[in-house]
Amino acid sequence: MEELIARAVAAALEAGASYADARFTSHEDEEVRVKNGAVESLRSSSAQGVGVRVLAEGAWGFAATSTLTLAAVEEAAGLAVRIARASASTQKTPVALTPVEPASGRFPAVFTENPFDVPLAERVELLLDCDKLMAEAANVALREGFLEVTHEKKYFESSEGAQIYQEGVETGAGIECTAVAPDGSETQTRSYPSSHGGQTAQRGWELVRELDMPSHAEQIACEAEALLTAPACPATVTDVILESSQLALQLHESCGHPIELDRVLGTEASFAGTSFLTPDKLGSFRYGSEQVNINADATLPGGLGSFAYDDEGVPGQRTQIVREGMFTGYLSSRETAPAIGQTSSSGAMRADGYNRIPLIRMTNINLEPSDWTLDELISETKRGMYLCTNTSWSIDDKRLNFQFGTEVAYRIEDGDLGEMLRNATYTGNTPDFWGSCDAVCSADEWQLWGVPNCGKGEPMQTARVGHGVPPARFRDVRVGVTQEEEDGE
Repeated sequence: MEELIARAVAAALEAGASYADARFTSHEDEEVRVKNGAVESLRSSSAQGVGVRVLAEGAWGFAATSTLTLAAVEEAAGLAVRIARASASTQKTPVALTPVEPASGRFPAVFTENPFDVPLAERVELLLDCDKLMAEAANVALREGFLEVTHEKKYFESSEGAQIYQEGVETGAGIECTAVAPDGSETQTRSYPSSHGGQTAQRGWELVRELDMPSHAEQIACEAEALLTAPACPATVTDVILESSQLALQLHESCGHPIELDRVLGTEASFAGTSFLTPDKLGSFRYGSEQVNINADATLPGGLGSFAYDDEGVPGQRTQIVREGMFTGYLSSRETAPAIGQTSSSGAMRADGYNRIPLIRMTNINLEPSDWTLDELISETKRGMYLCTNTSWSIDDKRLNFQFGTEVAYRIEDGDLGEMLRNATYTGNTPDFWGSCDAVCSADEWQLWGVPNCGKGEPMQTARVGHGVPPARFRDVRVGVTQEEEDGE
């Protein structure tokens, strides 16, 4: 493979590129899904190929091939150069890249138990066991579960001298059930361990063992059934505590996307939107309260957004995004970093396959822990709600105004966790919401979540990103408002 990639880079330079890189990617995926006591689908897929990215006459060109021959990669390299020259005719400012030390090395996948070695029958049996337990609740009408394992290999080489091989193995799993009232007037869903793709990490089968889904299956079924007759979340302004998986999605949508520098600069606008975090805010904008510290860390063990090097050969690194409430950093690339006065990329360029050009993507965006326990947060809250597990979300293109719904909420009165509430929603404005954060739980309750389905780009690419978060409390949040009521104001 190294010979093919080296030839692709050399062919691009021979065709007139001033810079070239080539990336071989091999991706294997296996997924099992069950539904209502039966196997719904068994899927096995694989893809491999080479993508060639070049600069010629100050513009980008990209081409890819799934034919792994010298002739095919030479043809792709030539096409990439022709595309770059055509793009240069309309380009106003030539692309300039920040320097990076050319790296070389091999970085294998890290896991304890290879998930591909687990027999298919064992994977199916585990999900069916969960299904049987969920079926014990009388009003549960829909039961689902999934297990997915992936293996990715990448080899990257650049005309600057980089030669990097890295692998990743990911394992993901989750279950959910939906209860329906006898008269059909109400449906409620509960999931475990989260609603945004279960839980997925760069780990092996040991992750599934730790999740212990059968021990939670009956619980979520009973909760879904109880929600059918639970009081509706009232419309009010109150304090809220977000549990870890819900806060992970809040962080993803209102903190992760707006710090992607291509969105900020307007080159990612038509599909995924832009950002309210314009460059003039860097270093001077109050993003949240002094309790809010956020980083982007591609070095976390097991994170879906972790890697040794990104897809333009920049090392994975930790970047401070918010420090004591002040906005301090973006996710950038070698091309965009100079726009904010930086001399190096933050290492956030990734593609979801050999035939896609790298984009700025989230790594692991994390809310740093403080020193509270969840019990302390609840006991120190006179009146509020504890909101758990996302079920819906809506946020504007600039990532400023949002509304989220959760599967379940619990009323807090005088420091005690009280009755269950259904159809809970909360709404806010990103800086005001994070500005209302007055307490963050400790490292003991910090959890690294995987989000395997983050979409961006045209054609759309699906990134696998991570979020490490503990529960946190937010003061005076508007809850219980439907999207129709919000739009009708």
